Amino acid sequence: MPTATETSATPAPSGASGGSEQSKRRPISRWTLLRALAEIRMWWRDGVIADLDHVATIERVRGESLLTSRYIFMTAMSAGIAILGLLLSSPAVVIGAMLLSPLMSPIIGTGFSLATGDADWLRRCGKALAAGSLFAILFCALIVFFSPLQTVTEEIAARTRPNLFDLLVALFSALAGSYAVIRGREGTIVGVAIATALMPPIAVVGFGLATFNWTVFAGALGLFITNLVTIGLTAAIMARLYGFESGVTNRQGKVESVVILAVFIAMAVPLGFSLRTIAWEANGQRIINQEVAEAFTDRARVEQPVVNWDSEPVTVSASVFTPEFNPNADSEVARRLIERLGRAVVVNIDQFQVGTDPGAAEQAALAQARAREAAEASERQIATLARSLALIAGVERGDVLLDRENKRAQAAAQPLEGLTLSGYRELERRLERTVPGWTVELRPPLAELPDVTLGEEGLDAENAIRLALVGWAARRTGLRITLTGSEDALEAVRLGLGEDAEFVDLRAEGQGDTVSAAWSTASAP
Repeated sequence: MPTATETSATPAPSGASGGSEQSKRRPISRWTLLRALAEIRMWWRDGVIADLDHVATIERVRGESLLTSRYIFMTAMSAGIAILGLLLSSPAVVIGAMLLSPLMSPIIGTGFSLATGDADWLRRCGKALAAGSLFAILFCALIVFFSPLQTVTEEIAARTRPNLFDLLVALFSALAGSYAVIRGREGTIVGVAIATALMPPIAVVGFGLATFNWTVFAGALGLFITNLVTIGLTAAIMARLYGFESGVTNRQGKVESVVILAVFIAMAVPLGFSLRTIAWEANGQRIINQEVAEAFTDRARVEQPVVNWDSEPVTVSASVFTPEFNPNADSEVARRLIERLGRAVVVNIDQFQVGTDPGAAEQAALAQARAREAAEASERQIATLARSLALIAGVERGDVLLDRENKRAQAAAQPLEGLTLSGYRELERRLERTVPGWTVELRPPLAELPDVTLGEEGLDAENAIRLALVGWAARRTGLRITLTGSEDALEAVRLGLGEDAEFVDLRAEGQGDTVSAAWSTASAP
């Protein structure tokens, strides 16, 4: 009979032993993990946070994030350099503007004020950020307004379509910038400024405002807001992580964390869709290049096809230098692209017959490339004109009539509260100046018509402008206008209208030098 010692040492059945060992391993594993987390937390608190001078860091960040004369001056200089670099399409000049931009400081200050719960500091940072941004936008718009260069360059276009990658760039830059500020190594913030590029999007916003290109305006503003919000919230997270939360309770901290997470998700979803669209277009461009090249022999040379993804159907234009014509190239390529892209496509390929002499082909390609570059620039201006006219008129893009043969753009404006006939005419004039050679016709709503008063010497400058406005309104709307006044005044007004007199009816009534204008019901001839 075994002793007590032997009994305790006797091995248990294999099944029971295995279950006992497994039951012991689970709590040991959990305990080990919790202990490791506790040690990491203790190391972070005692080895990292304890070494920081929180008070000195807060004072340093606070002093750099407030509205000062130096801040405004540096913002103006940075904005001026940025917009000139964008107009010249010079990346080097744009980078120089990024290095000077002081906008990073109030954004970082916003994050720290959120983390510490300092409402007064948050308000002052917001004031500095709003003042600097608004000043930069207006300063850039002023430069563009008086600049002879108002074309959308590659540098400008690159900042009009924010996507998920832009959010990630801002996130990583904010992490690096916050770390540099917290650890007292602000020298590295120069590289952060280059990566985040806060000033160029603001400059593009100013460009869109000055040229009335609301597509560019909205895209660049979206990119700036993406960078601004991402940097501010990431700075708040980093500040709290490093112990900058003296004025925040646990409950407030949890609520703030949930709000920050919700904001990131809210921004990431639409930016993700935008990235997917850009990726689809890039893949579509690759497919188009491949299909156009396969429609010709190996000796043919294909210039980069130009694709208008916004049109319906999608339009593809290409130039091919080939020794052998392919009369069915347009239809063949269009059929294959419809199958692969799943969208309606119209293809227009210009074929130029060249010999096998490489030099001749090179010369022909160079000449055609220059012609295509001019055509593309003109096409971009026309597309911008159509979008701007639709926005000004308050209608959809499809409601704008474009007559390319006669170079004429037309749209009927919806009534806008507070905008007079002279306002509609001025918008038409400004838009027409953006595309030389084109005629813009904006049909205004039937707003109140101005009266015209004659002086002792006839029409003065102000009343001549009013009379011209009456003639313009009659021409644009196609409705006749009745002018009422004394016979002498009507005769002077008729002469002042010139060719526009055929659009008005004259009704002699009363005496005096004032002629009133009112809409008639009959249509103009």
